Amino acid sequence: MRLMKAFSTYCAVGLTALALTACGQSSSDSESSDDSADASESSQTWQFGLEEIEGSVQHQYAVEFKEMIEEKSGGDVTVELLPYGKWGSSYSALYDAIQGGSIQIGFGSGALGGTVPESQLLSLNFVTPEDERQAAEVLNSDAFLKSDAWQTSFKERGLVPLAELTEGYQVWTANKEIHTPADIKNLGIRVMDNSLLRSTYRAYGASPITIAYGELYSALQQGQADGNIQPVFAHEEMGFYEVQDYMIFAKQSQFVATLMGNLDWWEGLSDEQRTMVNDVTKTLVDRGYEIQKKFNDERLETIKEDDIQIIELSDEERKRFREMSMPVRDVFVEEVGDRGKAALDTLLAETEKVSGNSSNDSSASSQSDASGDDASADAESGSGGENAMEDEESMESAESAN
Repeated sequence: MRLMKAFSTYCAVGLTALALTACGQSSSDSESSDDSADASESSQTWQFGLEEIEGSVQHQYAVEFKEMIEEKSGGDVTVELLPYGKWGSSYSALYDAIQGGSIQIGFGSGALGGTVPESQLLSLNFVTPEDERQAAEVLNSDAFLKSDAWQTSFKERGLVPLAELTEGYQVWTANKEIHTPADIKNLGIRVMDNSLLRSTYRAYGASPITIAYGELYSALQQGQADGNIQPVFAHEEMGFYEVQDYMIFAKQSQFVATLMGNLDWWEGLSDEQRTMVNDVTKTLVDRGYEIQKKFNDERLETIKEDDIQIIELSDEERKRFREMSMPVRDVFVEEVGDRGKAALDTLLAETEKVSGNSSNDSSASSQSDASGDDASADAESGSGGENAMEDEESMESAESAN
């Protein structure tokens, strides 16, 4: 049957060729058509999924990524941007689409822990340099980003990490001044539904609670939550600062989004295309820092026009919180295993190199104290390997990264 089908196809092609010749098609016309077909086959469209809406930090980064890729590829590659809402409303839907290959590249942040448990490393406090530019450089260094531990963590889930985008410090707001752990004790502070974040704020003595992002403004307004944690641009976009009295900069952690690609897609690219992507992402390390800095600086000025008071913790005040956060590193390692520990140790070592801050502790291990016991107990009641966000929480970055 296959032989007969092949023979029929051969005859059909031969008749078509004769017909074209009879109509006067020259050999040069035929070559031109072949060239057009080859060009069509070589052109590619890469879909780029964003967790945030147009006009966000992620969107501006993606716009510049698109421009550079399309220019460097000579038009052979078109990058199609898919902001939040164009691929669905649940973060897990975006991650599933990248894993499945229907979307080639995209961002993953806090909710990614349900897909890549080791990625929760980026939610830990006091593990990157205090300086924001240095933090971006360390997270994108070959020592960390290309490390076996980090790469394998993603590749085992059909993904590949391509870059890390820092989007600014996670800033606290509250209706009271916060300078020490005593000030945060029993504070009903809203955190994302992430076991490591709950462990962290329990270690500080707070009472972390989870509230759907869309309900957070009214919850703060009505006193159902005493405090909140967001990047500056999110506080401004959603108006959270309007219903809080203080904004506290502890510089404990940055909001980080991982740029990742589908593994089969990545391995199917030519060497030249992979080099092109690596060159573009390296260029965008510094540019990404500048984008988030501009967004956050401008929106902080808007916030300052309100009555909210800004507090910046001193080094000594930050040190006390850092010490209390140490046991949560053990919680992370217990949840994700040796590969998570290797990634954490690498990140701490690279941070040490650029900051020279030994208080960051270059070891993933720490001596568990009472706070550590509380943190471990919280981890047991939580689920580090679970889908780190509930469906309602997965809708959070419709307007921002939070």
